[in-house]
Amino acid sequence: MKSILTNFLLSTFFLFHNVVFGQADTQLLIIGGGASGTAAGIQAARMGVKTVILEETPWLGGMITAAGVSAIDGNHNLPSGIWGEFREKLYAHYGGPNAVGTGWVSNTLFEPSVGNKIFQEWVKEEENLNVFFEVQWQSAVFESGNWTVNYLEKGKIKTLKAKMLIDATELGDVMASLGYSYYVGMDSQDRFGEVFAPEKANDIVQDLTYVVVLKDYGIGKNKTIPKPKGYDPAIFACACNHADPISYDSPQNDCQKMLNYGKLPNGKYMINWPNCGNDLYMNIIEMSREDRNKALEEAKLHSLRFIYYIQNELGYKHLGIADDEFPTKDHLPFVPYHRESRRISAETMFTLPYVLNPYGQEKAIFRTGIAVGDYTIDHHHKMNPSAPEIDFIKIRVPSYNIPMGSLIPKGSTHFIVAEKSIGVSNIVNGASRLQPVVLGIGQAAGTLAGTAILNGQNLQEVKIRQIQQNLLDKKAYLMPFRDVNAEHPHFLSIQKIGATGIIEGFGVPFKWANQTWFYPHREISEFELVNGLRPLYSQYAQYWDASGEPLTLGRFMEILKLVRPELNENDLMLIWKDQNLTGTPSVAIQLDRLAVAVLLDSILDPFSIPVDFDGIPFK
Repeated sequence: MKSILTNFLLSTFFLFHNVVFGQADTQLLIIGGGASGTAAGIQAARMGVKTVILEETPWLGGMITAAGVSAIDGNHNLPSGIWGEFREKLYAHYGGPNAVGTGWVSNTLFEPSVGNKIFQEWVKEEENLNVFFEVQWQSAVFESGNWTVNYLEKGKIKTLKAKMLIDATELGDVMASLGYSYYVGMDSQDRFGEVFAPEKANDIVQDLTYVVVLKDYGIGKNKTIPKPKGYDPAIFACACNHADPISYDSPQNDCQKMLNYGKLPNGKYMINWPNCGNDLYMNIIEMSREDRNKALEEAKLHSLRFIYYIQNELGYKHLGIADDEFPTKDHLPFVPYHRESRRISAETMFTLPYVLNPYGQEKAIFRTGIAVGDYTIDHHHKMNPSAPEIDFIKIRVPSYNIPMGSLIPKGSTHFIVAEKSIGVSNIVNGASRLQPVVLGIGQAAGTLAGTAILNGQNLQEVKIRQIQQNLLDKKAYLMPFRDVNAEHPHFLSIQKIGATGIIEGFGVPFKWANQTWFYPHREISEFELVNGLRPLYSQYAQYWDASGEPLTLGRFMEILKLVRPELNENDLMLIWKDQNLTGTPSVAIQLDRLAVAVLLDSILDPFSIPVDFDGIPFK
């Protein structure tokens, strides 16, 4: 009886100690419950890693929800990993793809509160994941193999200890506090060899936006807000002129088209408009929390002035600020939409040449891909006349993948960077900053941290291929092949062979949804196969001789026998049957790219050859 009472008292003491003083341990600590932080937490928890997220607001999802940017940019045909799962949850809630295709800016639009609800329910399903809401991190120190993080909750300083730490803040605040090297603003041409960059570097970042969600309260209602301080209608006079100007009473009212840009389900509108709208230039990155909040009051005012313009000048008095979205006093989002952050000096810097021509660079960092994106490079600088002009129309890029080393600060062993603060150039940030990419970055960060923790490794010891395999197991894409989706029976083989570079994709710049095609049923030549094999099997390169003739199964076997001398025709026939490849196999049959990928994966397993941060194979 005494021991039971003693145990009870001790348990009560430790429970009280944990609650009051915040002393608790976890394996992974994520600072920031935005898009990346939430995705990282879900992924790590699924791997069995005890994970805690510290989030300043009462919401999860960051720019997707708490900032109100609930119109997904890009990756409609690349539903990779957690982004694909999130979209399926939206489909289930609203009633399918057509129900979320309400605005012309995106294929997927939703109410921010619904997105938050999905994330909140999602994390509750993960028993290894805890989220501490409405807390502010204060400091982080790494010593003796552990992180000690102090945070503020209801006026009290509390402490958490963890093995791994992820900075998923909106502006890269944690990495800055730790003294890591980083970049802010535009890069010079010389910094990363980007000919489209300005001649000299500067600290100019993209315009930010305080998004507003309007709600249709019905014709005849007057929801016009009080005239905001400093209102000047001339600032917004060209808001509707993104096409030929027409009269406001026309059936083809161009101002209605402006509103329909971000039309959400249930009669709501996301006001996130760059053309004489509510974009505003301010660089608050290096400010204190208090100074940021003061500065952002002007961003809120600017957005309210635009809303007043829409209501008063354009006549949309029945559209009022939605009262059922953000539970804030002013019904505005919890945070602004930051398009740009600090950018870490990482183990791998992802720069424009690697997006434009991933297969033609000295470093094959595409082999280390952990997240994909297809949105074009998009920068907002209209509100800052001092910003050097970059001709983004000329920067025509295909879809791309983010290299793993971009998440790891140079030399870091237990600290990962996510969200918009990864190692990219200023120009590339215009594509990597978008919602589905950032979700993918977060999922990869969670995988990286979780793998290191479970293996007892530091980040420099983790095998890139193991991270990639874990992501593939969750239907995440390593390569941005839009024509072989995760439901394809040979998705894994094509992704893995694509990630080795043996068979390359074909990149196509296309409007606002760039493309990379695998072309699974296109024929492949003998030379293409041998040229792809040489970097991974250099010891056999001098013995391979190949023509430009279409590759047959017989020639495929001859080429591979140098690596696998025991390979015979019967082996190929069995693999063909087991993998349900089409056609009747014979030595004379011409192979397509899909068949070669599947056979290579089965026979050589080249994906198992490790690569370093530069994508260089080693054994």
